[in-house]
Amino acid sequence: MRILLVFSIFSVALCSRRTFVGDQILRVQAKDNAQLDILRELEAMKHLQIDFWRSPARPELPVDIRVPFTTLQRLKVFLESNDIDYSIMIEDVQELLDQEQQEMKASKFHERSINTFSYSTYHTLDEIYSWIDSLVMEYPKLVSKIDIGQSYEGRPIYALKFSTGGNKPAIWIDTGIHAREWITQATGIWTAKKIASNHGVDASLTSILNKMDIFLEIVTNPDGYAYTHSTNRMWRKTRSVNVGSSCIGVDPNRNWDAGFGGPGSSSNPCAETYHGAYPHSEPEISSVVDFILAHGNVKALLTIHSYSQMLLFPYGYTSNLAPDHQELNELAKLATNALSSLHGTKYTYGSTIATIYQADGTTTDWGYNNGIKYSYTFELRDTGRYGFILPAEQIIPTAEETWLALMAIMEHVRDHS
Repeated sequence: MRILLVFSIFSVALCSRRTFVGDQILRVQAKDNAQLDILRELEAMKHLQIDFWRSPARPELPVDIRVPFTTLQRLKVFLESNDIDYSIMIEDVQELLDQEQQEMKASKFHERSINTFSYSTYHTLDEIYSWIDSLVMEYPKLVSKIDIGQSYEGRPIYALKFSTGGNKPAIWIDTGIHAREWITQATGIWTAKKIASNHGVDASLTSILNKMDIFLEIVTNPDGYAYTHSTNRMWRKTRSVNVGSSCIGVDPNRNWDAGFGGPGSSSNPCAETYHGAYPHSEPEISSVVDFILAHGNVKALLTIHSYSQMLLFPYGYTSNLAPDHQELNELAKLATNALSSLHGTKYTYGSTIATIYQADGTTTDWGYNNGIKYSYTFELRDTGRYGFILPAEQIIPTAEETWLALMAIMEHVRDHS
């Protein structure tokens, strides 16, 4: 009887998870601004259930779209009738997701302790939180866990503090603000272990920690991340209820008080870039804001996203150059060169609005406007072959190369703060 009950619960869990059988990722290449306008109109048609992984920005940048199987033929006919070129990047989204799940299950079978934790696979929220506790136990003199707040659904929000003692100037790093960008949370885990294990071994990192503290928030959006594991792998936003709408969630990287509510975000609660009712409406964002402002001496803010292989800095909400544009640009060049030196991965860099598109209410613009000069956004691998479903075999190479860029920035902050 008990076996039957367990099987029934498991079956219900499987049935509640959204599937993407037959969904394809199309890469669309607009020839001019007129075709971009057509794609923007298409993006606004929410009834089609089309998910823009990369939104229309400028003709030279491709647009990536996840298209449900039921809409696929209609969309292809529409694109062809408007002479808009497209290619298929992913033939069947569900095939990649099934492979991802199989790898995660295989990893769980082997993991019995912190020593056998797999850094080359993806993990659930509970597994990450358990690992955080294990890391603190393994490196108690360097690492501590700080509860900085609660998510909308009541989950704790943790930041790891790496410190040799005292209250020093700080570097803030966060990953996982967009739930479906799993490579970022995985990179955050690897990075935390790297910092802990390399202190006292790597002279440069040790000198950074002698002068500065590092805070690392691995799961910035815990509700959304848990939802990507339980229900919808492609979920991006938070999980807050929007008054007057049946659509759930806010884009946590449009919710900051920096150009809030501008055209580089959406006022539609059903949109993926919905900015929320007011700045810092999301507890996941207000928790970070309150923590950084209370600290009062954060020198760098590094927020890690995927995908596109870019390193971006302010501004996103205005085309005006940041007062420190030249220094930020030179440091971005240095960091991306360091990153590329390991595996040859090529990054582009520049201000957000000039490099990718206008984005209002973002983390780095808020950081910069609040006196944190070295505010950067990473967009990790890849450039669209897998997008948000980056195979787990790329976790460690991604984290390794990202570490080189992080170190280049942190060394500069150490030497210029």
